Amino acid sequence: MIVEGYEEDDAPEQYHAAIANLLTSSFSTLQAAESYVFKYYQDIKDYWDPANEELVRIESPAEVWQHIDLDTEPVVTRRGYGDRGIYVSLELNCAWESEHGLQIVLKDGSTITKVGPYDGHLTNSDAYSDPKLEHVVYR
Repeated sequence: MIVEGYEEDDAPEQYHAAIANLLTSSFSTLQAAESYVFKYYQDIKDYWDPANEELVRIESPAEVWQHIDLDTEPVVTRRGYGDRGIYVSLELNCAWESEHGLQIVLKDGSTITKVGPYDGHLTNSDAYSDPKLEHVVYR
């Protein structure tokens, strides 16, 4: 686990809580992202060459996990904008997008806040500099 900004933070207990939430969560925490991950897959799939037989085929949201490498080192950091909360970012490899991969972000280590290609942002609001996207998980 990579923890950014902890040493100089004024509220390190918020890091502790987010890490504890992440470590004690069940797989159902990630499953909350399933429909968004499937939508991401579907959006990427639209750009594939239909003649390419090697492309992964996923028929339902529950199947996405079979095509994602969950072996990652979570990054725990404080958001620099908005609520200034603690977020956990997972940079994952997925079979349908080898270049940009998959990013799943959890606020406080427990609530899915962002899903999509890895861009390093913790929310879509931050990624697009648009406060109206504060609660948009996938765009």
